[in-house]
Amino acid sequence: MEKTVLFEVQDSVALITLNRTERHNSICQDLLIHLYDYIDEVAGNSEIKVAIITGNGRSFCSGIDLAVLGKDNLLDPRGDGKDMPDVFQACTKPIIGAINGNAITGGFELALNCDFLIASENARFIDSHAKVGIHPGWGMTQLLQQAVGQRMAKQLSFTCKPLAAQDALRCGLVNEVVPPADLIPRAREIALDICAVNQDIMLEIKALIETKNRVSLDEALRCEREGFHKFLGKVKMF
Repeated sequence: MEKTVLFEVQDSVALITLNRTERHNSICQDLLIHLYDYIDEVAGNSEIKVAIITGNGRSFCSGIDLAVLGKDNLLDPRGDGKDMPDVFQACTKPIIGAINGNAITGGFELALNCDFLIASENARFIDSHAKVGIHPGWGMTQLLQQAVGQRMAKQLSFTCKPLAAQDALRCGLVNEVVPPADLIPRAREIALDICAVNQDIMLEIKALIETKNRVSLDEALRCEREGFHKFLGKVKMF
């Protein structure tokens, strides 16, 4: 049986590829188990500095496979009490989403859990929760508005209409749009740029940026200043 998720590491960069091409990389329990295991591997392996998540074939991820809805355990697939946002948040290392095709509903949520997105010209983003009658649960209502603003998030989620790659770029959902053949090479190029910087400071900066998701601006600034003071205390002054 073909693996539902592929995993490879090259030059400290992990490539995680969703691999249910016959089902447009739709989400089932087995896919989630392997996806979460590989993200945990990224988090715990000191040889890995950055991860890229993409899809095999023409789709990134078409969301929950409706054939397994009500059958597979999608909320706690490994039986460890950890759901998609828990697994992504526990990984302190950068995760780049390389969106090669359709990212629909749960697949869109999976993309939103990445740190940032690079999109193929073939990418499309669709939140169809309201159309198919499925309650969001992996971050759509919060992460989408964080990415594009509340008004645009409302339009996308209320209408369930697709957002093309160039439109996603204009509203800030993705960082770059590239030709399909350049998607993984460009994602790797960015990942290697990240690998080349001071990892300790980069991870501190990542954590500080994400602090703003949980606390007020004043508190986030206080956390940054506190870290700076600790840093100066460790630096030998001449």
